[in-house]
Amino acid sequence: MKKITIAIDGHSSCGKSTMAKALAQQLGYIYVDTGAMYRSVTLYALQHQLIQPDGTILTDKLQQQMDSIHITFQLDPTTKCPLTYLNGECVEGPIRSLEVSNHVSPIAALPFVREAMVAQQQAMGLEGGIVMDGRDIGTVVFPHAELKVFVTATAQVRAQRRYDELVQKGMPADFDDILKNVQERDYIDSHREVSPLRQAPDAILLDNSQMTIEGQNQWLLDKAMGVINADC
Repeated sequence: MKKITIAIDGHSSCGKSTMAKALAQQLGYIYVDTGAMYRSVTLYALQHQLIQPDGTILTDKLQQQMDSIHITFQLDPTTKCPLTYLNGECVEGPIRSLEVSNHVSPIAALPFVREAMVAQQQAMGLEGGIVMDGRDIGTVVFPHAELKVFVTATAQVRAQRRYDELVQKGMPADFDDILKNVQERDYIDSHREVSPLRQAPDAILLDNSQMTIEGQNQWLLDKAMGVINADC
């Protein structure tokens, strides 16, 4: 059976990673969380004092250090889910913090950061059999992907999901702060000069505001199998 490339784009906190991971497991494909890659760069910048207290990014220094930022994914032996590693260290927890969320969009908008990450992402997908989610997968990274999906949900629903996730992990969470962060990220992601968030013309729209995780996973699997079977 032919292996295809599946690109899932959409707004922050709309469940892209959850459904992409589930689909990859069901199909036996490789899953790559591109959002985690940009979050890892942001974490690196925070750890190395490349983001000032007022939010200013020391872009020259960050650009000089991009070759020192190596991001990989490894399967958790227990859960079989991919974990994000930054320079050999598992950072799956730290990259999901609100501090990283507050700074990731400006970092992800930097042309040299996007260029470096896109190159890594394209290298990962050379052989097909991959599910990748992010902001510009169907428009920039894999414009010829056989299946493209654009996921969205209302800002309030996405903020609630993010709030519940942080609470479940025992991390500090304030709904109003999270909602503000979601709205700000939507604006930045959609208005950045390089690879702005937008739905590819041939992408299928999925609004999962009122859908269960099981429902959206089945919807996506049906779409993927339809494309795979059509290509056989």
